[in-house]
Parts: sequence; structure tokens; C-alpha cells
Amino acid sequence: MATHMITGAGSGIGAAVARRLHARGDDLVLLARDAGRAKELADAHPGARTLVGDLANPDRLSWAFSHQSPPDRLDSLLHIAGVVDLGRVGDLTTKAWRHQLEVNLVAPAELTRLLLPQLRVSQGHVVFVNSGAGLTAHAEWSAYAASKHGLKALADALRHEEHGNGVRVTSVYPGRTASPMQAKVHQQEGKEYDASRWIDPESVATAIITAIDLPRDAEINDLSVRPGR
Repeated sequence: MATHMITGAGSGIGAAVARRLHARGDDLVLLARDAGRAKELADAHPGARTLVGDLANPDRLSWAFSHQSPPDRLDSLLHIAGVVDLGRVGDLTTKAWRHQLEVNLVAPAELTRLLLPQLRVSQGHVVFVNSGAGLTAHAEWSAYAASKHGLKALADALRHEEHGNGVRVTSVYPGRTASPMQAKVHQQEGKEYDASRWIDPESVATAIITAIDLPRDAEINDLSVRPGR
């Protein structure tokens, strides 16, 4: 039975991945921002373990884990959580910049650092769910795109550093996906949200699970998933 740690399991892509892995009997460790959210995740996935740690405050993750019981080994660490706040460079505050950089980049880096020993034991897999914005930045997406461009750099460096330890690293770049985040983006853009126009989170979940299930003789480094309609 494989053990997977997932961030962002409460909605969208993360929830779809958690459901799929839970249904096939894998062991889940779900990161929650607080105790209330941890209970919700545990209720939704009976038998899953939870850890509490706020990605918006990565400096406290080490302390939080020291007061809990992280798994002894991990077959995969799936970074799926993220935040987005659109705005023009001339209007974005330092608070908006810091929040997106902390949650989307610094927290995944710190979480990976803390769990690398467990990943090395099992020659596990780190998956960073990035974004099309991690490859190309458009107007009003500067802070989010910067965080995701940084996430690509983190994944690329980690891949080279951990190759000798047998740890695989994959970046997944979904296009617009039907999710609460996408609904928020449309609200910020002042556009009507129609979920049927965008990728189903289940489709992105299929791409992620394909990457982690790939036999050891191969590795998916970068995977772009674009809307098909």
C-alpha cells in the first residue's frame, strides 16, 4: 500500500486526487490548515491521517510537525494547494505578493525539505501542480505567475539534486480547471464563470496519478494539461 501526502485535498484537483487514491486503498496523509479543516478531510476520507500546518505561514511548519506524527515513509508528496490574487503590477500590494509567494512557493519548498528523508527512504515522488502561468505570464497575473515560475525552478533544481537518491520529480501545468479557484479568478476578471468550458479536475487527477504510477524505468518531468474544448 502506497502512502501519499496531499496538500489542497479539500477542493478542486486535490480533492479529485484524494478521492481516487483513497478509493483504490492507498494510505493518505492530508495536510489541513487548522483542526476544523482536518476533521472535514478525515470525515470525507475515512481512514486517512491528517496533519495540521498552515501553508500561509511556512516558518511554522517545522514547529507544527514537531508536535505531530508525520509518516515514517512517503511514496509521494503531492503539492496541489495554491492561492491566486490578480492585479496589475502598479496596484498589487506587498501583502498580496507575499501571500502568493509564501503559499505557492516557499511553503512547498519547506514542506519538501521537511519530508525529504521519508521520500528518500521509499525512493518516492514529488509532484508540483503548477499552472500555465508557470510558463507564461499575462497582464494582471504577475505575482501568481512569479510564484509559479519559481515553483518550476524549485522542481527543476530538486530533480537534479535528488536523482541520485531515486526521488522522482514532476511538474504538472494545468490550464484553466473547473474549481473554486477558477470561479474566484473569473470573479476577479469580472467574467461569468461556466465550469463546463474548462478542464474537469478528474482529468488533471488522471494526469497526476499516471505520473506517480509510472514504472521506475521512466519519469515524467513536465506535463502540460490544456482544455480540450
